Amino acid sequence: MNVHPRLNDIDISGIRKMAERIARTPGALSLAIGQPDFPTPGHIIEAAKRALDTGKTGYTPNAGVPELREAACRFVNRKYGLDYRPEETIVTVGAAEAIDLTFRTLLRDGDEVVLPAPVYPGYEPVVRLCGAVPVFVDTRSTGFKLTAEHLERHLTPRTRCVVLPYPSNPTGQTMDRRELENIANLLRDINLFVVSDEIYSELVFYKEHVSIASLPGMRDKTVVVNGLSKSHAMTGFRIGFVFAPEGLIRQMLKMHQYAVTCAPTVSQYAAIEALTNGFDDAAPMREEYARRAAYACRRLRAFGFDVVEPEATFYLFPSILPFGLPSETFAVRLLEEEKVGIVPGNAFSPIGEGYVRLSCACPPEQLEQALDRIGKFVSRL
Repeated sequence: MNVHPRLNDIDISGIRKMAERIARTPGALSLAIGQPDFPTPGHIIEAAKRALDTGKTGYTPNAGVPELREAACRFVNRKYGLDYRPEETIVTVGAAEAIDLTFRTLLRDGDEVVLPAPVYPGYEPVVRLCGAVPVFVDTRSTGFKLTAEHLERHLTPRTRCVVLPYPSNPTGQTMDRRELENIANLLRDINLFVVSDEIYSELVFYKEHVSIASLPGMRDKTVVVNGLSKSHAMTGFRIGFVFAPEGLIRQMLKMHQYAVTCAPTVSQYAAIEALTNGFDDAAPMREEYARRAAYACRRLRAFGFDVVEPEATFYLFPSILPFGLPSETFAVRLLEEEKVGIVPGNAFSPIGEGYVRLSCACPPEQLEQALDRIGKFVSRL
């Protein structure tokens, strides 16, 4: 088929490939997909119903309902000390569209984008489709955290963007203020942009979430991506946000307008409710994910896994090196032999080989049963 040649080098996400395989396996217990298992809070559902009942089913302004953009700015200001105006905000179709808009607006052929790996697989394909080059930084020796020292070795005159995907999918790690300050001190006077993907910002355990855009000198060179999928269990509503300096937002809005016109209208009105009357909706989810993650870590370590305990999200990223199998073989055999679905680490860049990702976003009894089966599986290796 005669398609754009760059598409020939792009494949379907390893996460989705595994999810499809799990769906075809009767009786499988899935620890694969990163979707909250909590229901969307009832007050948000009611707001969506009211929007339907009152006829809010037409187009909105391209950038989003003004009231929603105002609510989003207030939310990130109260939560994270970020200072944005509605004119510096676009409501996107999930954080995925926000990432796409950002790269398509900023990148030119030959530009380089630094990605701390293992890393969510949604960045690299978009970078490549823009004609740019992903540059992976191996973070395994630093607890899956990007350091200023590592970053400095990977910067070149062609570096256009540095992605900070923290809290991290797949590793569950995040960065504290000191770690971000070290990176800010390195990047502050370099002509590049930081893309800070903070979609898991409300799922940080036992510490505060810090955005690099809140640090001195970083706001005007940072694009902040966020959304409601994880914080308010609203994955299907498809509401994300991008915050950036107004001049950049004006350019991004052109791309957004021609791609999607606007985010779903009913979802936008539900999002207003989420951000105004659901300020702490994530708290019970966060506490439960922390409990599940700690439980899963204890069990995995007892089975012989080497695992860095997550600081955020609902993911664990244990090493399977002690078991002597490639990550994809491990995941496929676990599914076939014990009917447990996980994601092989190589889905998160080649640097993820030797690991697997488990999601704790499932009912506790399912998590317990899946871990029992994992224990049986590795006992035979």
